[in-house]
Amino acid sequence: MKNVLILSLTIIILASCAPTPPKQEWKKGNLHTHSLWSDGDDFPEMIIKWYKDHDYQFIAISDHNTIANEERWYEMKDRESKNNTLAKYKKTFGDWVEEKDSADVTYVRLKTYDEYRLKLETPDKFTIIKSEEVTSSFERKPVHINVSNIENYIPPIKGESVVDIMQQTLDHVHAQRKETNTPMFAHINHPNFGYGISADDFKKLHGERFFEVYNGHPSVHNEGDADHMSIEEMWDAVNVSYQKHGKPLLYGIGTDDSHHYHTLSSKHSNSGRGWVMVNSTKIDANSIILAMEAGEFYASSGVRLKTVLHKDHTYFIEVDPVEGFDYEIIFYGLKKEGNAVVELQRSSDLSATYKFQSDDVFVRAKITTNYAIENPYKKGETAQAWTQPVIPN
Repeated sequence: MKNVLILSLTIIILASCAPTPPKQEWKKGNLHTHSLWSDGDDFPEMIIKWYKDHDYQFIAISDHNTIANEERWYEMKDRESKNNTLAKYKKTFGDWVEEKDSADVTYVRLKTYDEYRLKLETPDKFTIIKSEEVTSSFERKPVHINVSNIENYIPPIKGESVVDIMQQTLDHVHAQRKETNTPMFAHINHPNFGYGISADDFKKLHGERFFEVYNGHPSVHNEGDADHMSIEEMWDAVNVSYQKHGKPLLYGIGTDDSHHYHTLSSKHSNSGRGWVMVNSTKIDANSIILAMEAGEFYASSGVRLKTVLHKDHTYFIEVDPVEGFDYEIIFYGLKKEGNAVVELQRSSDLSATYKFQSDDVFVRAKITTNYAIENPYKKGETAQAWTQPVIPN
């Protein structure tokens, strides 16, 4: 009996001394969204309200080559009449709406970033991040780069190659950040859109930390094709190169790239398909940016996680499951002397721990499920999540 009591006390003491995982406070957000300021089909306020009403904590309206800071009157066209866009806007926002008629044409003033932010942002609950999609091309290859928490407009860049345009854009962002002392970052959008950006292009860059590993637009070819890498394969290839050349690892973002808010289908670019979950105690633009730069986030197209923790030579992941569905947690990594990322460990449990090995260079994880997405960007799509690559301590 004495030995049993001693054993019980030992177990209690060890349990009380076991490290408690730090509290993680996940904030949901989308950093790639379009409105009538460029090629979206709804007013910014309507779009922001949707995200706010659907349990997002931050949103960026990232229109092409504008930061929505000038006066602009939008001409209501046949598309807006078909979608009943103005009527929905007026029903929701009433006297806030400004319109005028001229020669049987109705114009509506687009509210600026400062205006819609003041109206819809809720301190400590919901923030609106100033953004621009700097949109260029080279020989018909699209080069689109979002700048999150931007201060000043960056014009579309002209260059001598895809890489030149990307590098110039990144240099502009880094210079503006230094000049304004404002946390901001660029992320490269949908590399397989028009197959405009290759892994080799990425490898030549200096100072790029973020790109879209998942984009919910139906034309971005996340899976690649017979002649092009999938986005996930590209991610790994780039990080192998970055690691070998002493560059910081590339992080993967999930986004909607939403344009269409009145018709829901796999043929349209709709809201709610891709996002990031950021571990941050605060909900403001600077805090979100800094947390993401520290790798404190994961990308998702539907899978939610309770815990993503890397400490004490381990990488621990715990799923926040939808009841009735199966999940897999798959760890991938680069080994010393290796030239490609390989699968390291696979688990069908709702949590998994990978113990770093002495020959691990970096490790990331992907979480899959048989949960079918209600409004997928591609028919048959199931939910996924991607955690960031980690260099073992």
